[in-house]
Amino acid sequence: MTAGTQNTDGDGIHALAARLSELQSERAGLIAGLTGSVASGKTTLAAALAGVLDDTLDVETVSTDGFLFPNSVLTERDLTLRKGFPETYDHHALGNALSAIRTGEAAFPTYSHVTYDVDPALTRVIARPDVLILEGLGFRPLSPPPRETHEPDLLIYLDASEDDLLAWFLERFLRLWNAAREDPASFYANFLHMSEPELLEFVQSVWERINLPNLRENIGPLKQRADIVLYKTRDHSVTIAEDRLL
Repeated sequence: MTAGTQNTDGDGIHALAARLSELQSERAGLIAGLTGSVASGKTTLAAALAGVLDDTLDVETVSTDGFLFPNSVLTERDLTLRKGFPETYDHHALGNALSAIRTGEAAFPTYSHVTYDVDPALTRVIARPDVLILEGLGFRPLSPPPRETHEPDLLIYLDASEDDLLAWFLERFLRLWNAAREDPASFYANFLHMSEPELLEFVQSVWERINLPNLRENIGPLKQRADIVLYKTRDHSVTIAEDRLL
């Protein structure tokens, strides 16, 4: 497909699912990395892909968020305000988990968006599926094929305009902020003292100081190294913009 191909969200997801199914037929235990900016919709896309692929394949989805260093470590290393940047991930542990799941099972830690920290109690032990979708941030450029056992077999990049990404980031933060009124344990309850205009001003500053620099410096450059590039528009339609594995 070219960047100009028009698909509805469902069509784009089905096209990508078909492509992953084809690749899995050539490589059992396929590990597909999925990255893109904060608020681009990686988790939602991974779940949608799994929902389509589950009809014929055993599929698991995990997030790189579980391999963030705990908040205590980030605080000790003065990295709290860089959460999501490459240096805040335990790449060694992630690589070990990917290597292990290729031949058996592996433990995948899970990040809690309630406590805003890795929660050991949520760790999942997963046996090798037909397809593992690993979504999130912190990816490094992959080595040339054939890939190392500690790396995903391919990298998918979910692209979108910076204006749309900011809009989705504001919408998500506002939604979670409102939900925190009923959940005092939520991390977002820390911001309930703010008015909505104050909150939106604060969230935009977070985007400009943290997420946008991370996108431009670390995440965006992966687009040039990705095997498959997707493009998402404001209405959440997804298309395959480029498939470099063809």
